Amino acid sequence: MPIGTNGKALLLLSGGIDSPVAGHMIAKRGVRLEAVHFESFPYTSERAREKVLELAKIVSEYAGEIDVHVVSLTKIQEEIAKNCNEDYFTLLLRRYMMAIATKIAHERGCGALITGESIGQVASQTMPAIGVTDCMSDIPVFRPCIGLDKDEIIQIARKIGTFETSILPFEDCCTVFTPRHPKTRPELEKVIEEEKKLPFDELVEEALSTIYSHHISFD
Repeated sequence: MPIGTNGKALLLLSGGIDSPVAGHMIAKRGVRLEAVHFESFPYTSERAREKVLELAKIVSEYAGEIDVHVVSLTKIQEEIAKNCNEDYFTLLLRRYMMAIATKIAHERGCGALITGESIGQVASQTMPAIGVTDCMSDIPVFRPCIGLDKDEIIQIARKIGTFETSILPFEDCCTVFTPRHPKTRPELEKVIEEEKKLPFDELVEEALSTIYSHHISFD
């Protein structure tokens, strides 16, 4: 469908294989893309950021121009690691990411979020874990890869030209402070109890103050 005929959505774009595929799949349905990328400098490098911008450029060949908004999660990650139960780290981080992405989506006129999640692929992508993070957004969350296995996602990534860039060995914010025993069947009440150890709104606003944007178009 023609790009923009079905509105605009904000893609949570990591440096991995799945999220560029998710963005491409939603763009096929006439949705214009913007993207948010979360970085953790100095734990993640400038090369990692450049990799993500290159992925956005490849996706833009089909999806058209994309504004990529880069947000630092360093302070949030350090505070979670310092104050919260390690097993909840990824879940808490994902809740922050969803809350921040939702605020950016509202400001940018995006009617939905897009993620590359695939059910059961990692600890934060079980049904209970997705439920714990989904409730942080008041707009729809599109997950076009949700029923695909990794081989199927890789097949699409190769087809659209993102695979070779996605596998470049540069760190991602989600690999920083990775818990040894992440919760796969979290209870929302216990997650909220951990979250209350931090000044949630204050950390969200501090992260939003770090935002800077890149306008990407395919040459």
